[in-house]
Amino acid sequence: MAKDIFHNKVKTALQKDGWLITHDPYQLRYGMADIYIDLAAEEAIAAEKEGCKIAVEVKSFVRGSTISQFHTALGQFLNYRIALEISDEPERILYLAIPKDTYQMFIRFEPAKTVIERYEVRLIVYDANHEVIDQWIN
Repeated sequence: MAKDIFHNKVKTALQKDGWLITHDPYQLRYGMADIYIDLAAEEAIAAEKEGCKIAVEVKSFVRGSTISQFHTALGQFLNYRIALEISDEPERILYLAIPKDTYQMFIRFEPAKTVIERYEVRLIVYDANHEVIDQWIN
């Protein structure tokens, strides 16, 4: 399984943000197929988020057409969300991790903005250069 080029940077950013990485990758059975979400994490010792579990699909948006990559990422996200809902851990919340520059130049504008809102895609916007989370968008 090939990892996104920013996989380790997002992993480091999540750890800096206080998350404990529990799976790398997070494997799920979906029908007859196995799927692999990039990361799974739990909040490490934070009372306000105690027990919160997340799964994170990492995307870099560095190759080819941004709109084409967005369509692929959205399709993966929606399929992974369904797989999580029917898994042993339906409480785990799925996020799509995207680079800060992609968010600023594409995702926060139409038509991507409407699609993100309509399908309730939760985002982690990360700064790959500094390996930090820039913002969480629920």
